[in-house]
Amino acid sequence: MHHGLKILVLGDVIGKPGCRAIFGYLGSLKKTTKADCVVVNGENAFEGKGITPEICQMFFKSGVDVITTGNHIWQQREILPFLDKEDRILRPENYPTGVPGKGHCLITVKDKKVGIINLQGRVFLSPLRCPFQVGKDTAVRLRRETPVVIVDFHAEWTEEKEALAIYLDGTISALVGTHTHVQTADERILPHGTGYITDIGMTGPGESIIGMNPSIVIQKNLSQMPLKMEVADKQADIMGVLLSIDAETGKTVSVERIWEKSVI
Repeated sequence: MHHGLKILVLGDVIGKPGCRAIFGYLGSLKKTTKADCVVVNGENAFEGKGITPEICQMFFKSGVDVITTGNHIWQQREILPFLDKEDRILRPENYPTGVPGKGHCLITVKDKKVGIINLQGRVFLSPLRCPFQVGKDTAVRLRRETPVVIVDFHAEWTEEKEALAIYLDGTISALVGTHTHVQTADERILPHGTGYITDIGMTGPGESIIGMNPSIVIQKNLSQMPLKMEVADKQADIMGVLLSIDAETGKTVSVERIWEKSVI
């Protein structure tokens, strides 16, 4: 494939274990996957809730090109002015107009433009603007600049994720789901060339419950009390997908799941 782009998308980074894996391991993962560009969902990077400007800068230094987020982006107040200043960190595009930050960006990869869109689902989450309408409008706008457009859809509900992917099939290069922290085994290419996976999983402690300390999560379920979750202090798993995209057509050629054990 002559005009190929390889885009590595890594799932929700959870607290210190996830950050250590990105800081210490991303360089070698980029080499082994031959990734041209790295997108990382960072919405849980600071102690499991939100992200700070310092962590963002360390991600960029480690080789991350774009940071996507989701419903926890607002948890750390110091990120709010940074969202307006830094184009390479996104919050979901379909938040109401007027909130800080932006939901899409264009970057240059190997002399080609790549569009990244961040969207958030509405099932079991906040009643935001429609991700279908906002996603379609934003994708059509970005397609005027480049055929290569990737969507991180931060959503809970499998049906909503599949529906949006099929609705946008042929308009975008790929839609990857984030938010559940559990990697799904349904990676595929849709009929009109859009790559898809329901959830790429998490970059966070492997021995955990969705990245959190199991004993607290179990106690929360037994007691039904609103106990505060804590990130499990264990070695991280690194999860995501490697998308191979034809830069001329914008179609996905392959979707390969990534699941590596970090030694850090």
